[in-house]
Amino acid sequence: MSDEHQRAIRTDIPHPARIWNYWMGGSDYYEVDRIAADAGSAVYPGITTLATESREFLVRTVRYLAAEKGIRQFLDIGTGLPTMQNTHEVAQSVAPESRIVYVDNDPVVLAHARTLLTSTSDEGVTTYIDTDYHHPEIVVADARHILNLTRPVAVMFMGVLGHAHSAAEMRRIVHTVLESTAGGSYLALWDGTDDDDDYVRLCAEYADIGGEPYVPRTQSEIRALFDGLDLVEPGFTTVARWYPGQVVAGDDRPIPAYGGVARKP
Repeated sequence: MSDEHQRAIRTDIPHPARIWNYWMGGSDYYEVDRIAADAGSAVYPGITTLATESREFLVRTVRYLAAEKGIRQFLDIGTGLPTMQNTHEVAQSVAPESRIVYVDNDPVVLAHARTLLTSTSDEGVTTYIDTDYHHPEIVVADARHILNLTRPVAVMFMGVLGHAHSAAEMRRIVHTVLESTAGGSYLALWDGTDDDDDYVRLCAEYADIGGEPYVPRTQSEIRALFDGLDLVEPGFTTVARWYPGQVVAGDDRPIPAYGGVARKP
C-alpha cells in the first residue's frame, strides 16, 4: 500500500465503509464506527434491513448470472468492504473458472481487499483495481487487463451510484462502462431511492461524518439506467422482492432500495 493510502486510513473517526459493514452484519469496524452506525439507525431504523437485503440481492444476482446465464466475468464497481458471500465467492462456487474484478478507490476498502479478496479456486481470478468510478474510461481501461471485454461481462453497481454528482453523471458512468462490453453482457444494480424521508435524512447526515455525499434518487432516475436493455423478470423492483423469473409477495414493508438485472442485446 502506498504511503498516501496509509496516511488516509483513520481509525479514530467514523468511516462510511466500516459503518455500512456494521449495518450489514460484518465485523470490520471500530467502536467509533458502531457509535455512528447506531446513531444512524436511530434516524432510520430500517437501515440494517436495507443493508442485509441489498447483500442478499447481490448473492441472488451473481448466482443467477453464473448458474443460469453462464456469465464467467464480473466487474463489481464500488465494491465496499468485504463481508460474507462476496461476489467472487458466490460466482466461483458455481463456476470455479470465473474471473472477478473489484473496483474501488477507498484506501480502507483496498487495505481489506488485499487481505480478504482472494480467489476461492485455482482456476479463477479474483483481483481489484484502485480506480474512481467517476472516471469510467479508466475503469474500462484497467479492467481490460484482466477481463476479455469481447465476451459477456456482468457489470455491477451495488448501492454506490448515489455518490455520483448528479443523475446525468450517474447515467454517463453506467453507459460508458456498458458501451465497452459485448452483447449478452448484463447490468446488475440497485440504489437508494428518495421514497422515505427518514432514509433521506440519514443519507444527509451520513455525509457529515466525512464520507462522500450519498444522494438517494427517484425510482424513475434509477429505472432509466436500464434503458435500452432487456430487464430480467421480475423487472425493476425493491431489492427484497427481486427473485429471478418470479414475482415474490415478500414483506410488504417498503424498502427505499430499488434495482434489477438487465441484458445488453
